[in-house]
This record gives sequence, structure tokens and C-alpha cells, in this order.
Amino acid sequence: MSADPAGARILIVDDEVQILRALAVNLKARGYKVDVAPTGEEALRLAAEHHPDAVVLDLGLPGIDGVEVVRGLRGWSTAPIIVLSVRDGERDKVEALDAGADDYVTKPFGMNEVLARLRAALRRERPPDEQPVLETAAFTIDLAARRVVRDGAAVSLTPTEWGLVDLLVRNPGRLVTQRQLLQEVWGPQYGTETNYLRVHMAHVRRKLEPEPSRPRYFLTEPGMGYRFEPSPND
Repeated sequence: MSADPAGARILIVDDEVQILRALAVNLKARGYKVDVAPTGEEALRLAAEHHPDAVVLDLGLPGIDGVEVVRGLRGWSTAPIIVLSVRDGERDKVEALDAGADDYVTKPFGMNEVLARLRAALRRERPPDEQPVLETAAFTIDLAARRVVRDGAAVSLTPTEWGLVDLLVRNPGRLVTQRQLLQEVWGPQYGTETNYLRVHMAHVRRKLEPEPSRPRYFLTEPGMGYRFEPSPND
């Protein structure tokens, strides 16, 4: 893929004709190549045939549902998957994210939001240069040395706090689910102890955020998980 995400091939999967048409028109107008599928079966067929650079996927599909499509794609593809979901489908969204989706947008959605999420996902998908040191306006993180510096001084993080920071920073801009954080930081037997996350993320924010009560870098997606934004909008 070129440095410019425009020109990438996008697979749109939704059983609502109006949404398919609206997304296709807007993406084509911005230079993307577009495939559309009204069912999960058609989505998997088109993906295998055309190898999309990204997928925009509704969960509520006839036949194979959206979560199964995610699992099917993740069997062979690393293309970013952005889930579309109704507001009250939180459990399904978490299941889709745990299955391998990269992001979600709630229905009804604004077209500009979908396009922005898609551009961000495509930028992240480009193979990154090895950059073990990440610098923000507030702090610097050296992933290789497991070291954080803020205002010229080293910041002491507990092993648990470092585990959370490390996992989030290695997935910039991507929503990491509560279950994934718990299982990777605490262990595979964990998955529902969300109070652990709240407590330790509060500690991380107190140590790293310029305004811990108004976080700019370590963001909460209520009921879903957390997201690290290396370049927050002021």
C-alpha cells in the first residue's frame, strides 16, 4: 500500500442497502477501491478473492454473523476490521473485538467518523519501522528499556502498570478490550475483574497524564476497554 491510504481496497459488509450505498459512494469519491457484501458468506468469498486492505463490517448479518466473519478473516488476514454495531449491542461488540476486530463505530454513525477511523486503521496497518522509543508531548516511553521519562525524570511504574502501558502503547489508536488486558497482564484465568483495570489505569494516569481527571493519552471506551492515543487532539 502507498503512504496515502486513498487507493486502498475496502470491503464493506452490511445487510442495509442504504448503508452499503452511502459508504461505497463516500469511499469511492475519496479514491478508494470498494467491494460490497450484504452477507457474511459473500464477505468471506470477496475477501478471499480480492484481499482487501481493510474491512468495515456490520455485526447483525443474515446467515454467518459478523463475529464469525471476523474469526474467518483472522484465520489468514491481518487487514484492519472496523465493526459497525447498534448502541445496545455491547456484548456482541466486545466479542467481535476479542475475536480480532480492530475498532468499532456505533450505529447510527457519522460518515466523517467512519472515514477518520478507516484512515487511522490503514495508517497503522503499514509495516512500521522499529521504533522502541515513543515520544509524546507529555512523556517518553522506551519499550526496549522498559523506562518512562516525564519532565526529565524517570517515572516509577509497578510491573502491572508497565504491563498495561506496554500493551496499549504497542497498539496505538486501537481499542484493546478489557478481557485482552486482563488476560495478558494478569493471566489467562482473568477476564471479568474490570475493577482491577479501573484502579491500575487510574494510577497510570496520575503518573503520566498532564490532567489525570481529563486523560488525553490513555482513554476509556466505556464498557469496552482502553485506547492509547499518542497524538491527542487538543
